[in-house]
Amino acid sequence: MSDQTKSEQKNRKSGAAAIIGRPNAGKSTLLNHLVGEKIAITSDKPQTTRTRIRGVLTRPEGQIVFLDTPGIHKPGYKLNRRMMAMVTEALSSVDLILLLIDATEAMGAGDRFALNMLKKIETPAFLLPNKIDLMRNKSRLLPLIAAYTAERQFDEVIPVSALTGEGAETLIKKIFEYLPEGPLLYPEDELTDQPERAIVAELVREKILRATSEELPYVTAVITEKWEEAEDITHIHCLIYVEKPSHRMIIIGRGGERLKQIGSAARADIEKLLGRHIFLGLYVKVREHWRDDERALDELGIGG
Repeated sequence: MSDQTKSEQKNRKSGAAAIIGRPNAGKSTLLNHLVGEKIAITSDKPQTTRTRIRGVLTRPEGQIVFLDTPGIHKPGYKLNRRMMAMVTEALSSVDLILLLIDATEAMGAGDRFALNMLKKIETPAFLLPNKIDLMRNKSRLLPLIAAYTAERQFDEVIPVSALTGEGAETLIKKIFEYLPEGPLLYPEDELTDQPERAIVAELVREKILRATSEELPYVTAVITEKWEEAEDITHIHCLIYVEKPSHRMIIIGRGGERLKQIGSAARADIEKLLGRHIFLGLYVKVREHWRDDERALDELGIGG
């Protein structure tokens, strides 16, 4: 190893940045764009993200570990309390906090709830007004930014579009400026710490969210039960939890047609993720009150 290479490695920066905000602010979409791969599911439904997902970006400058957290909200079910506990833990363990807000909307109760959490923490923080691709008049950003910066000091304000990637490179450059020098936390070719089984289950849940529209926004969960490697195909079985028999019928659909559509859409994404052909079996099971069932939440890997 040359002296120059040793010097470059010594000066590399490494650290963690938590992406926080109210539900549906675009956190998972931003994470996927920053990492360059789909590692977190997205939908237009609030509270899509239920676990803390780490996305890893490695550059010559060093490594940023992004933490995508559940949307900040007032918890009701045990599920929601675990989700909020993950947010609190993330805020206390990172080098930098990225508060993502919807620039197309005025500050609401959910935004203020997130801001109040941030006020109690002295960790450096960036304010990221998102969805600027939808704004014809960018001057509308100024009063919104003023409202937030009047409540809490932000080290940087960087408007972004999680969808198009506008502002992403500026954000990455600035994050590296705030991270400490240190060795890489993950191997250079690693994009996430999420096991493939967990990502597969989440991809199935994403397709359920999209297929069932407003009918079942929150009451489904998915777990990968079986994973068998064969010579030319991988057999994967996923179990879908619902809370009522009527929910089961909504997912299955008439003649099983909706479940087939969910499976077909999920299989396409999973094959892209794994780079090989798969057989995907989906099974729907009624498990009443799973959102308040500690054992079920443990099995699903949600907090705890």
